[in-house]
Amino acid sequence: MLDFVRGRTSQTEQKPNRLVFLWENFGPMHVDRCEAVAECFAGGCEIIGLELASGSHTYAWPPTQSEIFRKLTLFPNTTLDNVPLSRRLARLLKAAWSIGSADFFVCHYETPEIFFTALALRLFGRRVFVMNDSKFDDKQRRIWRELMKSFALIPYNGAIAAGARSSDYMRFIHFKPDRIAVGYDTLSIARIRKLAAVDPAPNGAPFASRHFTIIARFVPKKNLSTALVAYSLYVQKTKSPRPLHLCGSGELEAALNEQVEVLGLQGLVFFRGFLSAQEIAGTLANTLALLLVSKEEQFGLAVIEAQAMGVPVIYTRACGARDELLRSGVNGFLVEANNPPGIAYFMTLIASDEPLWRKLAKGTLESAYRGDVGRFVEGVEQLRSLGKQH
Repeated sequence: MLDFVRGRTSQTEQKPNRLVFLWENFGPMHVDRCEAVAECFAGGCEIIGLELASGSHTYAWPPTQSEIFRKLTLFPNTTLDNVPLSRRLARLLKAAWSIGSADFFVCHYETPEIFFTALALRLFGRRVFVMNDSKFDDKQRRIWRELMKSFALIPYNGAIAAGARSSDYMRFIHFKPDRIAVGYDTLSIARIRKLAAVDPAPNGAPFASRHFTIIARFVPKKNLSTALVAYSLYVQKTKSPRPLHLCGSGELEAALNEQVEVLGLQGLVFFRGFLSAQEIAGTLANTLALLLVSKEEQFGLAVIEAQAMGVPVIYTRACGARDELLRSGVNGFLVEANNPPGIAYFMTLIASDEPLWRKLAKGTLESAYRGDVGRFVEGVEQLRSLGKQH
């Protein structure tokens, strides 16, 4: 079957004048990527954002539109798990057929509707690329699952990964190195700074008035219970501790509220809920350091948001952004996920040493460009330059 696919896709080498980017649900980062590509190919290529459903159980993103790319939503006013698989597949195949000649960049390759759509696209001479940020060290791997993933990636011409470990994983399960580009997990630095409406650190808010911030879903892999223990140790060492702002929501919210009470942190820990992009930018404009102490973290887009505002990061090895954006002692500090005293040590150090914080903030600004959406555009251009066979 693959030989047949290769034969069909090698008939025409001319690049199509449409690019399609498919995600389950659009948030600010997806709009950033589509708009950046649209600006790069202005006048020469139509950019289409294909959203499977307008709702999500995971993220409370508001509906998004753009003036510089066309956005299509297959299932408005619902979430994808409310739609049977047969309807999802039929609607997706119909949309792909109606778009016509295009290069397709898709996420969620492991789902049946995406696999069969990608296979159909290849059979009809389209080029299909997968977007993925998974790493081998995200979780314990099973050989039979990895073999299934390799099979699911058969229809794809290449991949755009998030960073070094993500690229390594894509090579491990399927692709040759020259078929992998980097730059998937990126954001518009300009958008974040515009929303914040203040200068990034070390300018902007005074050192003395800044607080610690966590931006995360309240789920086990984010390791928020350990973060609260570490914050409690920091508070015990400090006469005037800085507040901690928890930005997010999820299944552990009640348990985390209870833990705050048990640790006696009322009045110091603030639960902010799920914040809009503008609220996140404003919060980071007043942040001393971002805490990202996850046990599992494919990338950590909050790192890019923090770096856009000059905010150093206390982070764990699990964080995929470590590969591309973070350097311990330069723009933050690397800690172990199961080491609350170590996390508390670096919190205390940053909070009490303004010259050190300013040095870290300047180092952060110097590395922020690596998380900009321009790298996604470069990755798209790299993959489009490839021949059709793989």
